[in-house]
Amino acid sequence: MNESSSDLTWLRGKSVLVTGARVSGLAVVRPLLDLGAVVTVTDSDRDALDGAARIGAAVVLQDDLLGDPAALAAFSLVVTSPGFRPDSPVLAAAAERRIPVWGDVELSWHVDRAELYGPRTRWLVVTGTNGKTTTTSMLASILEAAAIESVACGNIGLPIVDALRRTPHPSVLAVELSSFQLFWAPSVHPAAGVVLNIAEDHLDWHGGMDGYVHAKARALSGDVAVVGLDDARAASLAAGSPADEVVGFRLGEPAPGELGVRSGVLVDNAFGENVELLAAEEVEPSGPSGILDALAAAALARSTGVQAGAVRTGLQSYRVGPHRAAVVRELGGVTFIDDSKATNPHAARSSILAHERVVWIAGGLLKGAVIDDLVVEIADRLVAAVVLGRDGIQIAEALARHAPDVPVVRLPSGDDAGVTHGAEDADAVMRVVVAHAAGRAAPGDTVLLAPAAASLDMFVDYGHRGRSFADSVLQLGVADIGSSRS
Repeated sequence: MNESSSDLTWLRGKSVLVTGARVSGLAVVRPLLDLGAVVTVTDSDRDALDGAARIGAAVVLQDDLLGDPAALAAFSLVVTSPGFRPDSPVLAAAAERRIPVWGDVELSWHVDRAELYGPRTRWLVVTGTNGKTTTTSMLASILEAAAIESVACGNIGLPIVDALRRTPHPSVLAVELSSFQLFWAPSVHPAAGVVLNIAEDHLDWHGGMDGYVHAKARALSGDVAVVGLDDARAASLAAGSPADEVVGFRLGEPAPGELGVRSGVLVDNAFGENVELLAAEEVEPSGPSGILDALAAAALARSTGVQAGAVRTGLQSYRVGPHRAAVVRELGGVTFIDDSKATNPHAARSSILAHERVVWIAGGLLKGAVIDDLVVEIADRLVAAVVLGRDGIQIAEALARHAPDVPVVRLPSGDDAGVTHGAEDADAVMRVVVAHAAGRAAPGDTVLLAPAAASLDMFVDYGHRGRSFADSVLQLGVADIGSSRS
């Protein structure tokens, strides 16, 4: 059985199991069928399997599959959606039988190397705890300005195999990858990859910080490795990278081999000698995190030969997407900002430190992250806090320990805290949350949704959470501002 990166002919006639019938799982069915494989999709949700059946796959409920000890033996390969942990029942059973397990990104890499849908593409990979989507979107904007046939894909929303099937065929992919996707993609060696930063996130999934860092480091296994030098953990990965060239980026003056900021101007001192890119004040979103993301995107683009003028044009034309520090409204001198995408403490930190006086809305699923260090750092910025969701109590307790003078409201309260029964309940809670936050705010303050936690305990996703916040803000009147202040 030849499983090399350029030959997938061994899959013809072989039975392949796909775990997960959502976006990632369904996306890999077509290329597997095109390769001549016999595809079966498994999921615990019977309704989700209907979509797989409609595109030509056999389907089996996960419980039924696990209930037949001999059923897995029929498969030559398992392709998993990224959210499945290695110890999940199906994958553990596959590993016990020594059946290879690939992630959807791993399969996409092999499909690209095999030139199933066209010539091989150059992968520019973006990962990190915070700023992945912004950096990937900035990179896509730069590539467009450079007139390079390219697609933003991966964790940003479009499955990589769908990007590869596009017409015209892309020559470059701007690929956002999560730690889950990287864990399941050991063969990926991009033309260039960046680790923006590393902070506690998804520790429950990876079994601790070491596993999380190891997964992120896989982005640096290609030709050019780019690391955020202002982040100690990301910077430490430079020494262990097998890449031919290692480049850093920082907010300060760039040394040779780095990109940075000099006299208010973004400068490339790695792929050119002190090449000026654009003024820092032109970067959106503004502030340190936006500038760092722009430097990272510029480094990846410059590594492929993109000229400084295209970098400048691409960054000047980039606009922040929804739920990423987006201003919803100004009312009574108070600014309401939706940063629902701040799904971990590191992301929330950047968001909060961009403002002087904050009424903080936080809470959800902390995923094993510790909140205390964040609270210590931001305490002097907080006017008040309103916490919600399953792990809201942990945030409230951290505030009590490290910022005892900050008024805190926890919603829902009592035995039902963190438990809702559908979108209507979640939206109702958010309306109350926003009302409390507005009531604590004064002119000049910022009411900031930067949850520091995932959304799935209450909301469909972070987008639903952000929309719920925005809808609630738009229902406020001027009389609601400061109504709870003594």
